[in-house]
Amino acid sequence: MRDKWIVMLGIHPKSREKGGISTVVDTYRATGLFERWPVRYIGTMVSGSRVAKISVAVSAFFDFARLLLVGRVAVVHAHTASRASFWRKSIFILPALAMRVPVILHLHGAEFEQFYRNECGAFAKAFARGVLNRVDRVIALSAQWRTVIKSIAPRAHVVTIANPVPIPTLPTVAAREANLLLFLGRFGRRKGIFDLLQALTLVRQRFPDVRLRCGGDGDVAGVIARVRELGLEQHVEILGWVSGAAKERELMRATIYVLPSYAEGLPMGVLEAMAAGVPTIATRVGGIPDAIDDGVHGLLVLPGDIDALAERIMQLLDDAALRARLGAQARERAAAMFGTERVVAQIDDLYRSFGIESADGTPFKGVGVGTTNGAQSSTQRQSKNATRSTVP
Repeated sequence: MRDKWIVMLGIHPKSREKGGISTVVDTYRATGLFERWPVRYIGTMVSGSRVAKISVAVSAFFDFARLLLVGRVAVVHAHTASRASFWRKSIFILPALAMRVPVILHLHGAEFEQFYRNECGAFAKAFARGVLNRVDRVIALSAQWRTVIKSIAPRAHVVTIANPVPIPTLPTVAAREANLLLFLGRFGRRKGIFDLLQALTLVRQRFPDVRLRCGGDGDVAGVIARVRELGLEQHVEILGWVSGAAKERELMRATIYVLPSYAEGLPMGVLEAMAAGVPTIATRVGGIPDAIDDGVHGLLVLPGDIDALAERIMQLLDDAALRARLGAQARERAAAMFGTERVVAQIDDLYRSFGIESADGTPFKGVGVGTTNGAQSSTQRQSKNATRSTVP
């Protein structure tokens, strides 16, 4: 298959909207995945005006369709969330299924279950189930998300592959600043930033010098307004979107990382904090409990429990030994479960399972991809492709 592409679909590199998918794809690039494999990346969504979004989507579809029609697509690897992202990727997936091209659906959507169960009508649910059941692989980010996907689409062939995170070298001298909290993520209710601000009003009563640095995009105006309403101007700093070396510096400065989300896939912010040895407080949602054992690799609270969130923050600010232990154990867990070499090797193995040859010619060994379905050979999958319906 050296004359064919692995077509990867995701967010356009020039999009101002960032998030987990962009971070994961950037990590793939940094590890040389696109050099080892014949990957052709096509951005299907960009931030901006409606005209810009339509223009990018149409251009992406024609680029993809041209490759599909001339037989240059070996596998489609589609990164998707929920709602518009899922419907948009379906426009690319359906013709690939119709032409018997293998499809990997990489599901990142933190609210996919809510989207499916509460927002889809009968026809939309049947369509979504059909897509999940008929693609060749569905990548779930955690064991919890695998269970959710199988409950929606029992015939889906689900493999569990976590998000990859680089493990940074820690400074020889501790650079943590006293009583400094860090939040990284999209500003809005889902990530729990408004709950964190409310909790901060309780924390500052005991720790009057506590500070919170917030990096992200989204409802920036809403967050600024809430900071003023709560009288937290001297305690909160809005950083804007933080990435690269700037993000690493923030993680090295922070005393505690806090992400009190209401819904998650497997948040990169939590993984990055763990990798940097930052003690983390998060919520029991999505794949977070698969990454953090409460009291071992961090502290967990229920979403929306502001009093518990404040108590956990104060507990960590009070106990340097606990912070050190949680941070060290979180870093060990991140390296063992989510390190880039381990995770990207699973993507390598998944690509080889479709009979694609990497640049170094390393053959498929049938190991490394987490699944409880049992591995299927590419021959078996092709047999299934030949008999399945092409319309979900």
